[in-house]
Amino acid sequence: MKARTFRRHVRESFKSLGRNGWMTFASVSAVTVTLLLVGIFFVIMMNLNKVATTIEEDVEIRVHVDVAANDKDKEVLEQRINQVSGIKSVTYSSKEQELESLIKSLGDEGEAFQLFEQDNPLNDVFVVKTKNPTDTMKVAKRIEKLEYVTTVKYGQGKVEKLFSFIKVSRNVGLILIVGLLFTAMFLISNTIKITIMARKREIEIMRLVGATNGFIRWPFFLEGLWLGILGAVVPIAVVSAAYYYAYDFINERLKDHFIKLLEFNPFVYQLSAILIIMGAAIGIWGSLMSVRKFLKV
Repeated sequence: MKARTFRRHVRESFKSLGRNGWMTFASVSAVTVTLLLVGIFFVIMMNLNKVATTIEEDVEIRVHVDVAANDKDKEVLEQRINQVSGIKSVTYSSKEQELESLIKSLGDEGEAFQLFEQDNPLNDVFVVKTKNPTDTMKVAKRIEKLEYVTTVKYGQGKVEKLFSFIKVSRNVGLILIVGLLFTAMFLISNTIKITIMARKREIEIMRLVGATNGFIRWPFFLEGLWLGILGAVVPIAVVSAAYYYAYDFINERLKDHFIKLLEFNPFVYQLSAILIIMGAAIGIWGSLMSVRKFLKV
């Protein structure tokens, strides 16, 4: 396509948006409403996913070493743990370190346990993390069978329920986002189809004077692109402003917890890019599908 022809299509697409003001408003409104819902839901799902990932990464296996094991036995045990597939890291914690950690975690009440410093009843521990948190149960069962391992603890019972809940939440969120996108595409496609039907005579005249389907389709393709981008502007502004205040408000109340929201920068900029791409893609798709049916290509 010649540059002059392309400039003509761009010019005509903008003129068309102005000539069909109400239909442009309806199409942009449809894109705005649906992308606003997608944007809000996307923010919720991405932050829930971050919380879920943080919780998953916090899961660890604590391998209690038999008190009969000497230093050589502990070295051999550590090597065998590292040989188990799926291991990310293995950290040794002596029983003295375990007692010190216990006393600190209990605060003032922990002073009572200082009496055990002379006769420490705790075990040495290997703290194991897996590459994939969902492999925790499988890895724990393999480590449990190794020599000089007395007990293996990873929050049995609770961890399985937690991973199951996270898996269901992610799947439900993914289904809802896909459902919202398909709903948006359907609504926008129908709105653009009404716009094109209202310009049926214009298209018929273009065909009568010998315009090819490609020549007719280009202005509608560009209109769909502009409609999608324009429709993404308000959702980006609303979601960005809402997330800015929500980020400060919620993070202030979570400062003493390990759970944090996604950083405003770069998350909002990434979300803005996604919404613009979604708006443009949906606008182009809706426009092309509507024109394609009308032209009976």
